[in-house]
Amino acid sequence: MAVDSVLSSPLGPPACEKDAKALQFIEEMTRNADAVQQRVLDEILTRNSQTEYLKRFKLDGVTDRETFKSIIPVVTYEDLQPEIQRIANGDRSPILSAHPISEFLTSSGTSAGERKLMPTIKEELDRRQLLYSLLMPVMNLYVPGLDKGKGLYFLFIKSETKTPGGLLARPVLTSYYKSEHFKSRPHDPYNVYTSPNETILCSDSFQSMYTQMLCGLYEREQVLRLGAVFASGLVRAIRFLQLHWEQLAHDIRTGTLNTLITNPSVCERMGKIMKPNPELADFVANECCKENWEGIITRIWPKTKYLDVIVTGAMAQYIPTLDYYSGGLPKACTMYAASECYFGLNLNPMCKPSEVSYTIMPNMGYFEFLPHDPTSTTTSSPTNLVDLVDVEVGKEYELVITTYAGLYRYRVGDILRVTGFHNSAPQFHFVRRKNVLLSIDSDKTDEAELQRAVENASKLLREFNTSVVEYTSYADTKTIPGHYVIYWELLMKDLNNSPSDEVLNQCCLAMEESLNTVYRQGRVACNSIGPLEIRVVKNGTFEELMDYAISRGASINQYKVPRCVNFAPILELLDSRVMSRHFSPSLPQWTPERRR
Repeated sequence: MAVDSVLSSPLGPPACEKDAKALQFIEEMTRNADAVQQRVLDEILTRNSQTEYLKRFKLDGVTDRETFKSIIPVVTYEDLQPEIQRIANGDRSPILSAHPISEFLTSSGTSAGERKLMPTIKEELDRRQLLYSLLMPVMNLYVPGLDKGKGLYFLFIKSETKTPGGLLARPVLTSYYKSEHFKSRPHDPYNVYTSPNETILCSDSFQSMYTQMLCGLYEREQVLRLGAVFASGLVRAIRFLQLHWEQLAHDIRTGTLNTLITNPSVCERMGKIMKPNPELADFVANECCKENWEGIITRIWPKTKYLDVIVTGAMAQYIPTLDYYSGGLPKACTMYAASECYFGLNLNPMCKPSEVSYTIMPNMGYFEFLPHDPTSTTTSSPTNLVDLVDVEVGKEYELVITTYAGLYRYRVGDILRVTGFHNSAPQFHFVRRKNVLLSIDSDKTDEAELQRAVENASKLLREFNTSVVEYTSYADTKTIPGHYVIYWELLMKDLNNSPSDEVLNQCCLAMEESLNTVYRQGRVACNSIGPLEIRVVKNGTFEELMDYAISRGASINQYKVPRCVNFAPILELLDSRVMSRHFSPSLPQWTPERRR
């Protein structure tokens, strides 16, 4: 029930007093965005004034914006790698942050294929928890009654390693799920999960998925929302149900747990949950044995009100699949975050995916914006940055951040478009990751990396006097899991010595071996990416591609083969010219240990 009007919010009537305080906080932060930004910058520069990095530029304790911008350079990860590597190797002096670096949060790969290591400090967990605490108060404005049921969320931890200096290196969500902030979170009737902590914290992805799905089936009448971090994760969960429903139904019927589940804490916890339920087992079997899985989510979980998944950026490719499985349920994108920093939240979470905009919370870090012209081939000067409150509606920018943990004027690589303002805080639509060509899950492959992979794979063709004349690529998400498709046009100089199917299959594997560790982990450990596929097309196909582009207005002088395609007519043209298809015959090499 909504609280009385004394605690009402411009965003809408809060569901309870706790929500009212959260909504009031959002209003205070966004009304005073510029003042909050100055305070944040002042705090960051004051506390870190004696760090090696800031002393190098002789900032001398000055905290005003103009001096900061005139002295401190805009940087990329590669610029900071020497300092980060020193910290990773055990240097505990105040290099970037006056507060001790507590761990590294791993982000998507560098140009060398390694994960990025983002330094963080303990208090950042409080800041991330603060943003999480704002999500449900906003959602409750749009979806009433969420305290009357539970959420079925498929949440997972990933492998963690230690740097040579002994600091943990792991993904940001693994860090959060393993923290006391998550494990010992107070009971909140609006935010109860069907998955016990033990199932989420199980490092074996099969055992974790299996038991989370089992709990979700047992509590099917309680489930009011389904979620995963990315849309790809929820699609993968439904595919898992397709593959394993018979065993899941058996476990429900007998009240016994699949012998493949061996994690002791998971087994103990599930033992307290599982009881024989033949009626539920029959229901699950009757629904899942049907050939048609359209609307399966609402058939299994009939009270589901929405799906809580990220469907912006590269994840938009999964919207048709989710619509099919859910019967078109609303898809809520609630927050915008990265390993480097958590940024903001969606104040209209039930909007259409194409209309998702995130309001930047000015207390999370100090934000600047590098103007980005989507039609230009040149890069904006990093001296021409705009403050948070000064961005212009309709324009695109690259996000640049300064954080409490010691990143100063760091280019995140996200391209954002300003859609409006909430009070004085801008709202952004996520356009894309800069330079990313292919993405299925959390992997991000850029043009240089794809080029390198093609070059390495094509070495296997040399002994057959064969070379790759042209290539392009496509992220195919119609398969579950999705996979990379590479179109090759080959020049065979000796038709009597052409490469065999086996050789071309090995080319697929060679490409996978050349891709970054995030991609390979998705293939090996997470099963979130399927085997890479090469489709060999007829000679002249890429000339036809150019002719098509020119017929649509492209300049013949400036035409370049696109290294990634997703326009349906182009894909149809390419697929109509395919002569053979080849898949990676085995998994690529991957190990959680960092190689130094």
